Amino acid sequence: MNSIGQTSAATEHSATASAPPRALGFWGGLSANLLNMIGVGPFITIPLALSALAGPMVLVGWLAGALLCLCDGMVWAELGSAIPESGGPYHYLRTAYGSEGAGRLFGFLYLWQTVLTAPLSIGSAAVGFAQYLAFLLPGLDHRGQVITAALLCLVNTALLYRKVDSVQRLSLLVTVVVIGACLWIVLSGLLHFDMHRFAGFMHAGTDMHGFWLGLGTVSLIAVYDYGGYNNVCMLGGEIKRPQRNIPLAVLVSIPIVAVLYMGLNLSVLGVLPWQQAAQSKAVVADFMQAIYGHTGGMVAVLLILLASWGSALVVLLGYSRVPFAAAASGQFFPIFARLHPRGRFPTVALLFTGAISALACVLPLDDLIAALMIIQIMYQYLAQCLAIVLLRRRPRDPHHFRMPLYPLPVLISVIGWLYIVCTSPWRHILAGVATMLGGALIYAIDAWRHKAWPFQRP
Repeated sequence: MNSIGQTSAATEHSATASAPPRALGFWGGLSANLLNMIGVGPFITIPLALSALAGPMVLVGWLAGALLCLCDGMVWAELGSAIPESGGPYHYLRTAYGSEGAGRLFGFLYLWQTVLTAPLSIGSAAVGFAQYLAFLLPGLDHRGQVITAALLCLVNTALLYRKVDSVQRLSLLVTVVVIGACLWIVLSGLLHFDMHRFAGFMHAGTDMHGFWLGLGTVSLIAVYDYGGYNNVCMLGGEIKRPQRNIPLAVLVSIPIVAVLYMGLNLSVLGVLPWQQAAQSKAVVADFMQAIYGHTGGMVAVLLILLASWGSALVVLLGYSRVPFAAAASGQFFPIFARLHPRGRFPTVALLFTGAISALACVLPLDDLIAALMIIQIMYQYLAQCLAIVLLRRRPRDPHHFRMPLYPLPVLISVIGWLYIVCTSPWRHILAGVATMLGGALIYAIDAWRHKAWPFQRP
C-alpha cells in the first residue's frame, strides 16, 4: 500500500489513463439520484418519525429536512460541477484543503468514513427490503430477514459486475416503475382521504418539552429519506457534460422527491389513524390494504420491494467508486484501482463494498440510519461547506455552476447539520467522534512513518 500521505505522479497519470469512460448523460444521472432517493426510506421511516414527534409538528420536520437538503444540494452541485471526478467528495476535499497539505488528511478521513458508512447505507436499504418481504412471507423471522438482506447485497454485487451503460438502462427502467408506484400510492391516498381522521392527527398534542429533540430526530430521518441527490456526484468521472448535467441532476431530483414524500405522508395520515401508523412495521402495506384489501397491500409490497432493491443497487454502484478513486490517487491499497479489462468498471472496490454491506445487515435499522447520518455529517457534510468557501477564493471558471444567494445556502446547511448532531443520542455522537479520532490517528501514524504532511521535512 502507498503511503496515506503520499501520492505519486505516476499513479495519478495511470489513474487518468485507465479511468472509466463518460457514458452517463443527464437522464442516467437523474435516474441514479431518483432511484437512490425513492427507495425504501419513507416506507420504513414514517413510523419512526411519528414515534419521535407526534402531531402536526412532524410535518415541520419533513419540511425542514427538505430545505436542508436543497441547500446542501447546492453545495454538492457546485462542487460536482467544479470537480467532476468519480468518488466525488474524496476529490472535493483533497482539492479544497490542498492536495499536498491538509487535503491529504481530509481525503483519508472521507475514505475512512465511507468504508464504514457505505455498508450502513446499503445495508439499511436491504434490511428495509427484508422487512417488507416479511409482509408477504409472515413466517420470515428476524434471522431470516437478516439472511435475506445479506443475500440481496450479494446479488446486487453480481448484477453490477458489468459495464456501467447497461446498468444505466436498468436503472432508468426501474426508476420509471418506482415513480409510477409512488404516484399510484399517493393518488390512492388522496382519493380516499378522510378529513376527519386527518383532523384528529392535526389536533394531536405535542410535548413541547421534547419538541426540539423530536424535531432533530425527524429532520435526521427526513434527510436520510431525501438522501441520494448526491449519487450522481459519486459517478462524476462517468458523467457526460458534467458541468451541466451534475448540477441539473442534483437540483431537479430534490423537489421531485420532496413533493412525492410530502404527498405520501399526507396520504397515509388521511387513511390510517396516526397511532396505528406509528406502530406499523410495513406502514404503506397496511395503508394500501386499508384501501384495496389484501390484494392491494400485496401489490404495494411488491412495488416497494422493487424500490428498495433498486435503491440498494444504485447506492452500491456509487459508493463502490470511492475506494477506487482513493486507490487510483495512491491513498488506498493499489488493488482497489483495478478495472475490469473489458467492462472498464472497478472490480475489487465493487466486490469489497458489496461483501461488507452484507455483513452490516445484522445491525438494527434505526441504528443503521442514525449512525450513517451522524458519521457523514461530522466527517463530510460540514467539511464540504467549508470547501466551497475555500474554492470560491480561486479563479472562477465561467462554465462551472455557482449556487445562487451564496453564502446563505452554506450557512443554512452548517446550522442544520449542527442542529441534527446536537439533538442526536449521545451514543451516536460518541461513536462518530471515536471513529473520527481513530481515522486521524491512523493517518498520523502513517504520515509520521513516511514523513508526509504534517510531518514532512522542510
